[in-house]
Amino acid sequence: MSGTTTAARLRAVAGGANRWVVLFVLCVSLLLVALDATVLHIAVPAVTEDLRPTGVELLWIVDAYPLICAALLILFGTLGDRVGRRRVLLIGYGIFGVASAAAALATTPEVLIAARALLGVGGAMIMPATLSILRTVFPDRRERATAIGIWTAVAAVGAATGPVLGGFLIEHFWWGSVFLINIPLMAVILPLGRWLLPESRGDLCGPWDVLGALMAAAGVLGMVLGVKRLGVGHSPLEPATLGPLLAGAVLLALFVRRQKRLSHPLIDIRMFASATFSTSVGCIVLAMLALVGLELIAVQYLQLILGLGPLETGLRLLPLTFAAMAAGATGSYTLRRVGPRRMACWGFALTAAAVLLLTLMGQDDRPLLLTTGFVLLGFGLQTTLFAAYESMLSDAPAEHAGGAAAIGETSYQLGAGIGIALLGSVMNAAYAPAFHSLAGVPRAASSAASNSLGEAYQVSDRLGGAAGEVLRSTARHSFVTGLHVTLLVSAGLLLLGALAALKLPRLMDCVVAEKCPPPRAPSEGAGPTVQAGRTPAAASGSGRPAG
Repeated sequence: MSGTTTAARLRAVAGGANRWVVLFVLCVSLLLVALDATVLHIAVPAVTEDLRPTGVELLWIVDAYPLICAALLILFGTLGDRVGRRRVLLIGYGIFGVASAAAALATTPEVLIAARALLGVGGAMIMPATLSILRTVFPDRRERATAIGIWTAVAAVGAATGPVLGGFLIEHFWWGSVFLINIPLMAVILPLGRWLLPESRGDLCGPWDVLGALMAAAGVLGMVLGVKRLGVGHSPLEPATLGPLLAGAVLLALFVRRQKRLSHPLIDIRMFASATFSTSVGCIVLAMLALVGLELIAVQYLQLILGLGPLETGLRLLPLTFAAMAAGATGSYTLRRVGPRRMACWGFALTAAAVLLLTLMGQDDRPLLLTTGFVLLGFGLQTTLFAAYESMLSDAPAEHAGGAAAIGETSYQLGAGIGIALLGSVMNAAYAPAFHSLAGVPRAASSAASNSLGEAYQVSDRLGGAAGEVLRSTARHSFVTGLHVTLLVSAGLLLLGALAALKLPRLMDCVVAEKCPPPRAPSEGAGPTVQAGRTPAAASGSGRPAG
């Protein structure tokens, strides 16, 4: 496709109602990727019974998808800036469909692991491309804010609906059906995307930095792998944990150094010199840290303390999803009224209030309390994520939209992994001490019960009698105590996030051009034009070209 044809097609899409049809296609793409990130969790028992994987194989069946996806986001996001975001997205559709069929029909653990890894490749091609195309199709910042609100709401729906949909499919079909549903949707969306989606690429010259892309992929893979091992209780000093963390950190440091020296870098590292961009990335990490860590602990509480089944647990978490949808739907209006700075701060503060409210949870079921807490949690976090994503995308130069989207998605994945590791460690540290000296309970039984509440239940059932009852009661009380400590730590982190969000420049509050102060003269080297809704001062506040 020639440059003239591409430009004409972009103008036609951006200038008419078709851009909302494009948004629909992008959201369906994102929904499938978000669903696949969580839909397998509920199918793990059925997969274990059918394929008989070892413990290590089962871990890779679950983790192959998010690990590979997180590692390749920067690679494919920047590749789309060079060769075309639509092209990368369509190839991602095809890979995702083929991998879904392979996963659904897998007869051995090895095949399922390979299929999940291939799904990660497809997901890494789809996720940054959807966000970068969205930025291009909606050049007006006010409309783009509405589109991002819908996009973030769909992401929340996909992640939260996965366990519920998985539970329904497992009850009525076989475990492979959780992958099979992707195929007819991809069969429709691939030709639809080829017909409707506009091609776009950054106005970049010079060769694509293959070595830098591989360094970034390996570095992120090492960091995410190490963080995930910390999250499941491995010691940070174990070679299998410390090695990937150190290797990942070194590779990422070398990647940053290399990008600073190249005349045509994959990612303009100067983006991080902007307070808007760097603060937005930090807000995404903190928001995901709180969300994923708290959701994991909430699921354990609902199932192991309140005794709910997997499907009922998923239904109990739906208020969080509906609140996130509401926050996304109203995000554009809120952004225009209060600005990203206050929007992010208020979102963090509301989430902290929800977390403190949930400290009233005990060993008895309190549905109204839980529903209220989950609604406030979902609305607050989605409000923060909306403000962060919108600020990050609007601040990034248009030619680096794919790279900026990839950074945002990588931050999302790292925040989720760090949340599981950090809050899980806090939970374990508060839970285990209660088992150090239990009268009438063998030391070996107490030691085994201190690993987790689920294991404590198994040990107490084997012991039986008074000793088993003491162990079970201690485990329940200790878990609830650990839950309260974890919630308090989360509230503290969220309040730190609210303070960090104050670093967003004051000019970011001017989301409508007519309400902004008179523009200052652009700095040397800045382009003569800026995006709709942005003053030159806001666009080049970091001292880098506005792009």
